[in-house]
Amino acid sequence: MSRNFQIGLFVTVTVIITSFSFYFWQLAKTPNFQQGKDKDFALLIPAGATYETVLDSLKKNDVLNDQMSFRFLAKLLKLPEKVKPGRYVLTRKMGNLEAIQKLRNGSQDAVRLTFNNIRIKEDLVKRIGAKFAFGADTLGRLLNDPQVCQKYGFDTTNIVSMFLPNTYEIFWTTKVDKFLGRMHDEYNKFWTPERIAKAKALGYSKAEVSVMASIVDAETNRTDEMPRIAGVYLNRIKQSMPLQADPTVIFAWRDFSIKRVTGKYSALNSPYNTYRVLGLPPGPINIPSTDAINAVLNAEQHDYLYFCVKIDPDGKLLGYHDFAVTYEDHLKNAKIYQEALNKLNIK
Repeated sequence: MSRNFQIGLFVTVTVIITSFSFYFWQLAKTPNFQQGKDKDFALLIPAGATYETVLDSLKKNDVLNDQMSFRFLAKLLKLPEKVKPGRYVLTRKMGNLEAIQKLRNGSQDAVRLTFNNIRIKEDLVKRIGAKFAFGADTLGRLLNDPQVCQKYGFDTTNIVSMFLPNTYEIFWTTKVDKFLGRMHDEYNKFWTPERIAKAKALGYSKAEVSVMASIVDAETNRTDEMPRIAGVYLNRIKQSMPLQADPTVIFAWRDFSIKRVTGKYSALNSPYNTYRVLGLPPGPINIPSTDAINAVLNAEQHDYLYFCVKIDPDGKLLGYHDFAVTYEDHLKNAKIYQEALNKLNIK
């Protein structure tokens, strides 16, 4: 074999190896997901799903730029035999190799669960259930089960107090009992010995503080005003006055389009109607924020018994409130408020 032939053979083999190496590098590393789209794709693989199920999902959602390259490398790396349930985010910069290794290893991406401004249990169940494999039906059944609620120290009317508005990272495949345990742990972390002591000083349980906080939350979204409003309601209770909180009546009607609570609405016979029933309603009227809970625990001490929405000189609603000690002063504030509503045609 001549030297020239050997050199030629070496060059040829080197070119072939280099070409194949470059090809496989492209096959493995070239971005292949959601190209041309403005967001990444979260692939959900339920328990018992097969490799074909995964492919169907990717095809249905038009995720793959090059299906052939993904299928080839997936079979080469034995993904069909190693499919694991979970939620996997396939980013637009991700190549086949990185994605397949992620799926093979079961390297899930957690769900970022955020909930706030939720009024009723059914809405909470839908919001959370849609985020996880256990679904809304399973969660709803447990939150309406007296024994399950009792396990965590609640009943079916106040179990929603266990869910503190925040952002949590939880795996999509988490079992529902583990999820409830996580929410209970977060609740217990929030209720520090200091907060528990403050609740006891008010004469309330943790659950009762949450009920009061839900009313405060419904009355204002101004955090700096919450302690003052909490003080009003605590004063009313001390004087054995009905709370007469409009948001509780609206909750009782389950009609959140109501803007003005008139005699028609406040005549409703309901344990949540604080115009007719003394003390706190049996459960929260929304998922109270931690700001509102802290406001109740640190309520402002004053002599106010009344408040209504503050109106600016131009007749606009400011989002804050005018407070009054006497009913006579309150009527003056209320008249200004009612006139503003009439001008704004709010019925």
